[in-house]
Amino acid sequence: MVESINTKVDLVIKGSSMLGLGSYGQIMIGDRGFEFFDDRNVNNYIQIPWDEVDYVIAEVLFGGHWIPRYALRTKRNGTYTFASKQPKVVLRAIRKYVEPEHMVRSLSFFQGIWRGLKALIHRNKH
Repeated sequence: MVESINTKVDLVIKGSSMLGLGSYGQIMIGDRGFEFFDDRNVNNYIQIPWDEVDYVIAEVLFGGHWIPRYALRTKRNGTYTFASKQPKVVLRAIRKYVEPEHMVRSLSFFQGIWRGLKALIHRNKH
């Protein structure tokens, strides 16, 4: 059995991890970090302490009416993507522990294409 890193839990909600094939489980937000525990395999878990979180990235669609997924970019281990039924509730709980300037929106589809085109044009000039 895995031991939680949190001493006080603010939120427990059903969610899914997009790491690898994806897995369903419980997302837990507490005073010491963000945790994900898989429902089927107890050895499949993710624990991210708050001091390791660099950015929280939310994919925002339709002017903020729909947030299909959000990601936690860590300082050393890359980006972990999650989804849940009530992402706004999860992001509000995270906001207690992560600085507001470190909670950002992801690029939209067209912004990503435009950034790629600009990089391609810039690369061809040199």
